[in-house]
Amino acid sequence: MSAAFQEEEALGKAYDGRLLRRLWRWVAPYRAQVFATIAVTLPLFVLELAPAWIIKNGLDRVLGAAPAPESAGFAFLFDPMFGIPPLAWLATLYLLAMLTSAALQYWNGVLMSLTGQSAMRDLRRDVFAHLQRLHLGFFDRHPVGRLVTRVTNDVENIAEMFSSGIVALVTDLGKMVGFAIVLFLLEPHLAGVSFLVVPLLAAAAVSFRRGIRDAFRKVRVRIARINATLQETVTGMKVVQLFTREARNQRDFDAMNAEHRDAWRASIHYDAALFAAVEIANGLTTAVIVGYGALLIAQGSVTAGTLYVFIDWMRRFFLPLRDLSAKYSVMQSAMASSERIFQLLDTEPAIQDRVEALAALRAPAAPPRKKTGEVVFEHVWFAYQGEDWILKDVSFRVAPGERIALVGSTGAGKTSIIKLLDRLYDVTRGRILLDGVDLRDIPQPVLRRRIAMVLQDVFLFSGTVASNIGLEREDVTRDDIERAARAVEAHRFLEKLPHGYDTVLRERGSDLSGGQRQLLSFARALAHGGDVLILDEATSSVDPETELLVQRGIHALLEGRTAIVIAHRLSTIQDVDRIHVLHKGRIVESGSHDELLARRGAYHRLYRLQIEPDLVGLAARRRLATRETG
Repeated sequence: MSAAFQEEEALGKAYDGRLLRRLWRWVAPYRAQVFATIAVTLPLFVLELAPAWIIKNGLDRVLGAAPAPESAGFAFLFDPMFGIPPLAWLATLYLLAMLTSAALQYWNGVLMSLTGQSAMRDLRRDVFAHLQRLHLGFFDRHPVGRLVTRVTNDVENIAEMFSSGIVALVTDLGKMVGFAIVLFLLEPHLAGVSFLVVPLLAAAAVSFRRGIRDAFRKVRVRIARINATLQETVTGMKVVQLFTREARNQRDFDAMNAEHRDAWRASIHYDAALFAAVEIANGLTTAVIVGYGALLIAQGSVTAGTLYVFIDWMRRFFLPLRDLSAKYSVMQSAMASSERIFQLLDTEPAIQDRVEALAALRAPAAPPRKKTGEVVFEHVWFAYQGEDWILKDVSFRVAPGERIALVGSTGAGKTSIIKLLDRLYDVTRGRILLDGVDLRDIPQPVLRRRIAMVLQDVFLFSGTVASNIGLEREDVTRDDIERAARAVEAHRFLEKLPHGYDTVLRERGSDLSGGQRQLLSFARALAHGGDVLILDEATSSVDPETELLVQRGIHALLEGRTAIVIAHRLSTIQDVDRIHVLHKGRIVESGSHDELLARRGAYHRLYRLQIEPDLVGLAARRRLATRETG
């Protein structure tokens, strides 16, 4: 497992004020709900005190010899009404207190969770919106699974902190302080003896917390490894089965699964040990209360009811400590998730529109420029990193309505030119003009509405055929969708689908053939309506018969559009107006198909490499056929 991956799963502090202050931005709109949650804490605490106090009064006032003097101020509450017997009246008060406490706890839990989920809905929306603004290079450097974790698991960790972490932790600490105060007010000497064991328990809790932190970190790292392996195996299942790696994968997974189990075992041991320590402390405290309380009762200093109150309230004092490890883990995980989310949100998009371009977009009074589709590259240099140049001083012009092709060996820079034209990246040096305007002066949405692209790897979304062609743009009507599908000869197979254009496709269009998916991508590009059309190996997944249909549709619809074609199969670009040959990031030749062949240069070599093997194969097949027919 790489160091970067280990760092990805590292845990942060259980409390980080800086991160919490940043999170407040998403919680602030729901501050009324937060304050309501805090306000209900005091009534809940009083209702937690009430049951033991009611029983105390039953012991002292009903079953005892005399009323307890400390309850005289509340004596009217315990006087039976409506002729109800004293014990029945106290039972009624006890029931009312428990029902009221249950109702408040229900609404407090609902309000707390609703506040957390509402705030996290807004945070998840902002993270998703930010992801869509980041440039393509960011996604080249960051694994998809890690980014998905930001929007899902990490946001859920923060939501859990709000619903059962920080609020519950603060509430529990407040209750523990409250119980300590009321116990000392009730009987200072007995309270002082009762709390003798608390420092020892606090020291044990700190020690257990350190162990739980290490164990929890190991659990997180192991489950991250399992998730990564599962994603990789499922994604590459075809290769796994074709090369019979099932047994090897199973052994690796069993080993990781066992490591995860062992990590959890250590965490469970610490958690159980902390729980046992709390129970022992509670038991020792109860023993101290009973022993010392019996002495005080004999002296007449306290009553049996007071002794019961001490036992009940001390038990409630220790209850929050049982969940200390869980709350600590929740807080720690949430802080780590917050740090990773803010690291993502602090990543500025590398491709940003100039202020002047945005201002022009908001100025409707400006006369619209004529759109002709002229593309000009002027001394363009480009590198993905440093000065490792992919393109070197590339210059060419595509006239309006002209069709050009870019050819060259793998890595020559053809696809990089397309990415620059669509402004998925910005040029390092030089500039690119569209109708005389620098691309950096055109707002990205406006630019990409003008450029229609068909990629080699077709991506289809889960949804209907119509939604995949129109991409649910409001300005693309159903008629536009069907017209585009007919033009690229896709209508023939679409009308045969169970529900036609309303047929729901599975993930990535897996229920269609490669050629059918490619035809849909053609229809999508044509429905897009751009005046510049880019075809990047657009017919690579199409069989010869389907390619003939597609070519007819393309030729009919290229009229009036500027077209840039990238192709490895040189037979598909012989009728374009001009061909640019790239080699190691430079344009080394330009001209028509016949002109470049006549020069017997780089294009001629590429053409021979493709055509001669086909001719040799054809001649061999003819000789074999002649031999068989004798």
